[in-house]
Amino acid sequence: MNNYVITIAREFGTGGKEIGGMLSKELGIPCYESEILDMASEFSGLNRKLFEKQNDKLAFPAILARLRAKPDKELILEPSDHEFVAHDNLFNIQCHIIKQLALNSSCIIIGKCANDVLRGFGNVISVFIHAPQEARVETVGERLGIAPDEANRTIYRTDRYRSQYYKYYSGGKVWNDPKEYDLMINTERTGKKHAAAIILAYVKSRFPKCFSD
Repeated sequence: MNNYVITIAREFGTGGKEIGGMLSKELGIPCYESEILDMASEFSGLNRKLFEKQNDKLAFPAILARLRAKPDKELILEPSDHEFVAHDNLFNIQCHIIKQLALNSSCIIIGKCANDVLRGFGNVISVFIHAPQEARVETVGERLGIAPDEANRTIYRTDRYRSQYYKYYSGGKVWNDPKEYDLMINTERTGKKHAAAIILAYVKSRFPKCFSD
């Protein structure tokens, strides 16, 4: 392939989305996060709010109850099927969009279990962005204008959801397991700009042909 994909998973309050934006600007390639919901909506003809609910409101007890049955990511149901708007099928539609993006152009994908969805693709670099709790509490508190206790609760709820979402849709894998990623970067130590520079250097070393004149 002549294109490459950077997937970024991130703990809440670590600057992962900002890093994706920096890389997008530096590399001149698009960065997708919520845009994937728009594409999935257009592809399927379903209201975007259904995909928002699938991403943001998937019931925690339901995830745990269904971990035993890994969804078939290759199966997209027909609109006539009564299960067409079920959570798993909405995820499968997003998987289709993510795979098409990876096949056709260089890009950055934030979240969406993209590293697992694209497992086996040879043109993917997967990154996990993390930082100590104290640093994230400060960041989230300042960003949202909330007290440290509320920032702690917000971080806990968001990370728990992301972890269980990943576990469910990856078939039981651990969201922050280093074995799932090419790079694990602590942004308290590196800062966001240096983190982006590290990823950029790694991308260029992995895919030099994409950057040759």
